[in-house]
Amino acid sequence: MAKVLVIGTSHKTRGGITSVIKAHQLGNQWTNFNCEWIETHIDRSAIEKVAYFIIGLLKFILKVPFSDIVHIHLAAVERKIPFVFFTKLFGKKLILHLHFPDPKTTIYNNSKSSRYKWCINKADKVIVLSNTWKQLIEKEWNVKNLIVIYNPCPQIIPTPEYKYNHNQPYILYAGNLIERKGYKDLLNAFALVHDSMPEWKIVFAGNGEIDQAQYLVNKLGLCHSVIFTGWITNEKKDKIFREATAYCLPSYAEGFPMGVLDAWAYNLPVITTPVGGLPDIISNYNNALVFKQGDIKELANCLKALTSIDLRIKLSQASKQLATTEFAIKKINKDIQDLYISLINASI
Repeated sequence: MAKVLVIGTSHKTRGGITSVIKAHQLGNQWTNFNCEWIETHIDRSAIEKVAYFIIGLLKFILKVPFSDIVHIHLAAVERKIPFVFFTKLFGKKLILHLHFPDPKTTIYNNSKSSRYKWCINKADKVIVLSNTWKQLIEKEWNVKNLIVIYNPCPQIIPTPEYKYNHNQPYILYAGNLIERKGYKDLLNAFALVHDSMPEWKIVFAGNGEIDQAQYLVNKLGLCHSVIFTGWITNEKKDKIFREATAYCLPSYAEGFPMGVLDAWAYNLPVITTPVGGLPDIISNYNNALVFKQGDIKELANCLKALTSIDLRIKLSQASKQLATTEFAIKKINKDIQDLYISLINASI
């Protein structure tokens, strides 16, 4: 039986890469290719992170001689260079799965760009998260071995029919509260329209700059209309998505945001910016409400537009369509399996 080593963060780590690998575990390719997840990073102290990395690397070195393919999920390049080196040292097929959050920190980063290019040049195939990323990397790095495979929507059973009439409507923001994600823009935009939609709330589900966010909430007079839940998982996450009226990601840079994929899976109307791979898919007022990064007035208009039940119905149905077709987990896992098969066949 063919053997694939999958290199990524710990299954306990918060974030998109962990979610993607867990979704891949549900596919037939995981058992068909005897996939094994080797964890190289965990959200703990600096000493624990170093120890976790060393243990993961040693485990990998022991197992790579008996593997056929190494599938590396790549965001932070420094941790992955040794895995790329030993993969090619043992003559194994290498897939790099790029989870770039921002061209500024990867492609256009003077100190890191050469390291990313070195890794990519060693790969037999490079997975990118959208055609937008594919075109950019091809142009800037002259790379030809790229293939687009989207991140999948999570496998859930959504509420049978999206609740068009919400007694307590709220817009959900799910993710870390950091500058790049634009949470301050959402608060400032909400303050502009709050008087015209007084029954609406914003719910922030995530860790990060909560103290700074709470200060801004107090300053804007939104104390009774904004809720911070902290990081949530499992049943709590499921509940908060099911009960949401809409989802908003006002981000400045993304790869392909898992939060939007979650929202589509729950058939929620989405407000977002045209970042990362989203321009491949989103169309303003057709399957999302789209505004330019940092444009607070336009974001406020999008928030106010959600008061239209007809529009919410239309966007909910569009989200359902995306979750069950282009981003369905079975389709994505089949794409992964087809890639594994092509690399195995190329070795014969």
